[in-house]
Amino acid sequence: MSRQSGSAAVEIALVMPLILALLLAVAEVAVVARTQLEMVNGAREGARVAAVNPEPADAVAAVQQALGELAGDARVSVTRPHVVGESAVVAIALRHRLAPFFFGGASVELRARAAMRVER
Repeated sequence: MSRQSGSAAVEIALVMPLILALLLAVAEVAVVARTQLEMVNGAREGARVAAVNPEPADAVAAVQQALGELAGDARVSVTRPHVVGESAVVAIALRHRLAPFFFGGASVELRARAAMRVER
């Protein structure tokens, strides 16, 4: 009986790092997905402002407010034609750094884009 319990301990010791690595990878995917959704929301908010306000700085401010703490690392571009009915486009790019202890400091480039018709 003690021999079987010893082999079970060895099996757990071998499998546990793989299970932990899988759990960390799933958690990191969830963080990246949440960040992407926040960026899409920020781009949409910026496009709403750009559709009614001709000042691009106001659209950038709306994006930064929607992004919160992510705003410092985000690159925002606003394209707004002065013709009513054309599309105002807000694009956001962000380099998201993955968990350094697990992925060795790798990063992914996340992008979001939203467009709305200029109203005035």
